[in-house]
Amino acid sequence: MKTTLAKTANDTEKTWYVVDAADQVLGRLAVKIANILRGRHKPTYTPHVDTGDYVVVVNADKVKLTGSKETDKTYMFYTGWVGTKYRRNVAFMRERKPAFIIEHAVKGMLPHNRLANEMLRKLKVYAGAEHPHAAQNPVEFKG
Repeated sequence: MKTTLAKTANDTEKTWYVVDAADQVLGRLAVKIANILRGRHKPTYTPHVDTGDYVVVVNADKVKLTGSKETDKTYMFYTGWVGTKYRRNVAFMRERKPAFIIEHAVKGMLPHNRLANEMLRKLKVYAGAEHPHAAQNPVEFKG
């Protein structure tokens, strides 16, 4: 039996998936999304080639967190100036930028290299139930 490896990202067909984040736990959802972006659900998965698909996440503002993470979990930001480090909790970010919560979780589960930057460009996150990618005929992801 011969192992086939994808030579370039153009070797594989890209599919668009829609994932509904309503009432799903953030970490478990982020693992599913990261695996689709990497292409781990395909038999042609190759670690050093971007063989993943596009993911459209809707209802990002309705994602669940377990325990008391809604108030205890914080995101740290730093502007580069002395004394300008500040923290925001999940409840604050859910009000202002609900897409950031999912993007941040998925980014942490991808490899930390240039290939991950290409994978993150294929992630589209929207706070509401509507998205502008109907022309790509996205398929609902079951998994």
